[in-house]
Amino acid sequence: MPLFTHPILQQSFAIIDREIGEHSFTPDEYAVVRRVIHSTADFEFKDLVRFSPGAIENAIAALQQQIPIVTDVSMVKQGVATMVTQTFGNPLLSAVDQVAEALPGKTRTETGMLQCFKEFPEAIYVIGNAPTALLALCACLPTLRQPALIIGAPVGFISVLESKAALAQTPVPQIRVDGRKGGSPVAAAILNALLVLAWEREGRKKEAGGRRQGLGSGD
Repeated sequence: MPLFTHPILQQSFAIIDREIGEHSFTPDEYAVVRRVIHSTADFEFKDLVRFSPGAIENAIAALQQQIPIVTDVSMVKQGVATMVTQTFGNPLLSAVDQVAEALPGKTRTETGMLQCFKEFPEAIYVIGNAPTALLALCACLPTLRQPALIIGAPVGFISVLESKAALAQTPVPQIRVDGRKGGSPVAAAILNALLVLAWEREGRKKEAGGRRQGLGSGD
């Protein structure tokens, strides 16, 4: 079933298509970058979003398999909840809400992220706010069971560049926003774009299966 696309979103995408200029993104990568630009009205993200090889394919497969999604903070969770509900209904958790208090010397979000990784090492992790959570996650890697994807998009000045550099050094499939920019809306936009791609891919697969079945039923 096609996802409803609001006319304003379609119009915004058309403006981005006209103004973005030359790029080397694949169609799937561009779908992600375009949604980030739409959420921020900032074309600089064209030069900041990085994709590891196979990251999108890994994410699509994981979403279709209803792998859990772990966000660092509630704002990211709220930003993706509607799309998750409209598509595959993956279990959705916010790390900061998983613990009542922080471990000594750690933030509550960092503590919650460590707890989530312990329970769901193969989840999709979406970090849009807390660089400490991203650093904690990277410190756990590599392991025998690794995340299906890490979206690393914390924003700010303290530990942000370091956390993204740490992510870049891991072998985990990742979509990363380099530099100081990022934020909860950016992280949510990346995951929402992946959910749309996965849902559309699933729909095309079912449609093709239906056509094959119809062809095979003839005399």
